[in-house]
Amino acid sequence: MLQNEHLTLGRINCLRIDRHTPHGIFLESLDEKDVLLPQSYVTNEMQDDTLLEVFLYTDSEDRLIATTLKPKAMLDEFALFEVVDVAPFGAFVNWGLAKDLFVPNMFQKERFKIGDKRFLKVVYDEKTHRLVGTEKLGNIFDKKPKGIVPHKEVDITIITKTPLGFKCLVEGKYEGLIYHNEIFEKIDIGNQKKAHVKTIRKDGCIDLSLQAGGVKQKDVSCQKVLSLLKQNAGAMPYNYKSDPELIQNVFGLSKKAYKRSLTALQDSGEIEVKDSGIYLKN
Repeated sequence: MLQNEHLTLGRINCLRIDRHTPHGIFLESLDEKDVLLPQSYVTNEMQDDTLLEVFLYTDSEDRLIATTLKPKAMLDEFALFEVVDVAPFGAFVNWGLAKDLFVPNMFQKERFKIGDKRFLKVVYDEKTHRLVGTEKLGNIFDKKPKGIVPHKEVDITIITKTPLGFKCLVEGKYEGLIYHNEIFEKIDIGNQKKAHVKTIRKDGCIDLSLQAGGVKQKDVSCQKVLSLLKQNAGAMPYNYKSDPELIQNVFGLSKKAYKRSLTALQDSGEIEVKDSGIYLKN
């Protein structure tokens, strides 16, 4: 580990243990600036003149303070946070530290409520000289996707709901969108899932699907039907005429994908479709 030259707010700092006091230990950077690590974080292993990695933020009186805890996100990083308190001037979210992260009203797209989960970026507020959260993410996305091609499976995090669909963080750096009319399962803000690339738009945004395309899509849909049949003793009261909304709620499939699956499974001799429902064949 290399000792930090300066104390750096919002980052992990490697600092030298300078001295012990009743209130905690003072840690020092190479420029001889020091910061307190409160006694509640001090252990017997922390000896003078050794190096220690800590996160630096500000306490309730806006003084620089150290902690051995790691927040959900550091400066210029983003994560999903839960709202734990609201006030006329802003809201507070839990970011894993003793002091909650403040989100001013001006950095909220819609007024926060306790229990909300919001995707935020941790930024430095020039006016107050402290770390705050913002829902106005700006240009956080890399607009030039690399290694992203149609049909590729990618990791996504659902970050917000829009009129068109759900906006996603793709592979931790790109912007993606799943359209409402292509979602056949329950999804929530913060969900981490696998998705498949449909197209890459000129603006760098990636259109996504939670289902694979082509033959693979048929395989996935068939497996969903078979799995649910096995969970229900080999029989379910649905057929080709079942209501589309009911099919979406039960199977997580569009009516079109569901009907294709029934036909494929019948052709392969794995199920039988009757007026009374669908049945597994022995």
